[in-house]
Amino acid sequence: MQATDIGIDLGTASILVYIRGKGVVLKEPSVVAFDRDTNKIKAIGEEARLMLGRTPGNIIAVRPLRQGVISNYEVTEKMMKYFIQKAVGRRSLRKPRIAVCVPSGVTQVEKKAVEDATYVAGAREVAIIEEPIAAAIGAGIDIAKPCGNLIVDIGGGTTDVAVISLGGAVVSDSIKIAGDDFDEAIVRYMRKKYNLLIGERMAEDIKINIGSAFKRPEPVYYDVKGRNLVTGLPRVLKISSEDTEEALRETTSKIVDCIHSVLERTPPELAADIADRGIVLTGGGSLLNGLEDLICSKTGITTMTAEEPMTAVAIGTGKYVEFLSGYRES
Repeated sequence: MQATDIGIDLGTASILVYIRGKGVVLKEPSVVAFDRDTNKIKAIGEEARLMLGRTPGNIIAVRPLRQGVISNYEVTEKMMKYFIQKAVGRRSLRKPRIAVCVPSGVTQVEKKAVEDATYVAGAREVAIIEEPIAAAIGAGIDIAKPCGNLIVDIGGGTTDVAVISLGGAVVSDSIKIAGDDFDEAIVRYMRKKYNLLIGERMAEDIKINIGSAFKRPEPVYYDVKGRNLVTGLPRVLKISSEDTEEALRETTSKIVDCIHSVLERTPPELAADIADRGIVLTGGGSLLNGLEDLICSKTGITTMTAEEPMTAVAIGTGKYVEFLSGYRES
């Protein structure tokens, strides 16, 4: 029986599992809820995400990955094991070959932690690849050619920017600012401007529905529910997309600065390629309205989002396993 090849996008916000020949078979939030008293896991994935900010004292819902790095090793291990079994089913006799992607700035120790967790979760062989390379493959770019491509992968915990040519990253940078920071910026802004305290999930809803990185031609509105800090009572407030643009300004400009610094270090030949081909955005954070326009206006380079930005990294990680097996056979 042939062993399955699996690609895992181990993200701060969600985990995606890609199986060779089947595509992305599983996409769940990387959240685990466990009971503090018995140390038993109550729920994993979507079920646990619904518990965020709504649990009694003895049950805690946590994200075991922070900013693309394992912050709680044991919980990550259990979570990976659960997702791999859920994706593969218990039929397979041989252990799978698994490729996992990590942000480009991680240390050797952090890489080793991911590798160990993957072996414990039931892998026969583990390949660790850098996120921007996986994102480029998933976005349909032929990375083997001697030609520069600039990839900006905005995930939940990290943003990776890399110039890729001949199958590797020539210049890369990774900052710990991404989708989660957009949420936090909205929470801070609501508190400062409207004295309204909102939760993580409410902030995410605002970001998805009316979040903006660039001024929209027509503002859109959304009802925000939270707790008034002055009266201490629940309150509903209507806010506009212009508010979110103001709230996110600082965070989005840091991402633009990171792209700038990578472009400054890019060799001239590759910089010319990028000016022709443009910048490609991947990752869930790239779905923020107006981000393309913002990057385009600040760099003067055409910017587009990959077709399936959410799944690009997972698909690229899975294809990388195929790329490697083809590489070995040849």
